Amino acid sequence: MIGRVGLAAAAVAILVLSGADGSMAQQGGPFAPRLFVNDKAITNYEMDQRIQFLRLLGNPPNIEKVALDGLIDDRLRLDEAERLGITVSDEQLKEGMEEFAARGNLDVDQFVVLIGQAGVSEESFRDFVKSGLAWREVVRAKYGPRTQVTDAEIDRAVQSAAGGGSAAAAGTQVLLSEIVLRADTPDYRRDALALARQLTGSIDSADAFAAAARKYSVSRSRDQGGRMGWMPLSKLPPSVAGQVLALGPGKVSEPIEMDNAIVLFQLRSIREGRTEGPKTAAVDYAKFIIPGGTLAQAMKVRMQADTCDDLYGVAHGLPPERLVRETRQVSDLPPEVAQELAKLDDNEVSYALGNARAAVVLMLCGRTPDLGEDGAVDREAVRRQLFGQRMAGYADSYLAELKADAIIREP
Repeated sequence: MIGRVGLAAAAVAILVLSGADGSMAQQGGPFAPRLFVNDKAITNYEMDQRIQFLRLLGNPPNIEKVALDGLIDDRLRLDEAERLGITVSDEQLKEGMEEFAARGNLDVDQFVVLIGQAGVSEESFRDFVKSGLAWREVVRAKYGPRTQVTDAEIDRAVQSAAGGGSAAAAGTQVLLSEIVLRADTPDYRRDALALARQLTGSIDSADAFAAAARKYSVSRSRDQGGRMGWMPLSKLPPSVAGQVLALGPGKVSEPIEMDNAIVLFQLRSIREGRTEGPKTAAVDYAKFIIPGGTLAQAMKVRMQADTCDDLYGVAHGLPPERLVRETRQVSDLPPEVAQELAKLDDNEVSYALGNARAAVVLMLCGRTPDLGEDGAVDREAVRRQLFGQRMAGYADSYLAELKADAIIREP
């Protein structure tokens, strides 16, 4: 959905991304430290609580590694919020907990009972939600005031929608120029750092950067004035991506030290991957029905299905009425289905259609855009969507940079 970062969806993503094999034996009592993140402890109790929460959501592989990674990220988010003086009010926390619980068609009290049956305390749930809310405010404070979406980017998004473009395309892309200075010996590194600092302080235009690249750079791009083509931000190392995202167009990075080189980047432009327009003529969606099922069972189905096509594998051998997939005009959708689909991006899910008789996993498979008779679209809505996507990209790179700089150690 335009400009939306669903807390529940983000929570599941945080919990299920990652994984390396191996098990970590618990040592000491429940409040003994398992790990230190910038000298703040993650305790055995917190690990146990997160593991129980993961089991409720579907018991993913490498559960201890997944749990520990999530707790490390939470520590980094809260530390950065504290450093910036950002707090979460009681009212914000209450609303966040309500939003999370509502994704399963539950109120907070019902959700607390559900997780309590799995051994997860209300305090652990509260801390988890607080971390997500604080991080959202951190990203808004750091990037929101200077994040702009240009008319040209909106034009590309509209054209992509008209051509049936998918929202799952390339993501954030950057257009960079580079100056690569030799630094494979101590003497070369010393000289390269001095030159890089001089260039950072003196370059004030694209032409000046290009001239310096032709004169000093040792990379193959030197003949093009250091200019490189569009590239996905994800191809850059996280620490470099964070520095690039912090630049304004035309600005030059601080010297970046590599193994055998010192590198300067100039940001020429930034864009999002192809995206769809906000108005929709028809939707392709799937409903997986679990008679007598629970929210926990519905969440387990989600863990097995990243896309609508994956649901066919989950439904294999079951009665055909358990999985319904159809494409319908938006005007023909039942109101409760239309309301939930309107909140989702491609391959996101809602559990809100569940009731006492059955749990339901509703997944959006795709949208067919409606440009109207005159091809008109809501450009402001497209702007909000692109803004939200860009902020999400900033958040990922920001967290990766914090993790790269953190001191993470065992007791």
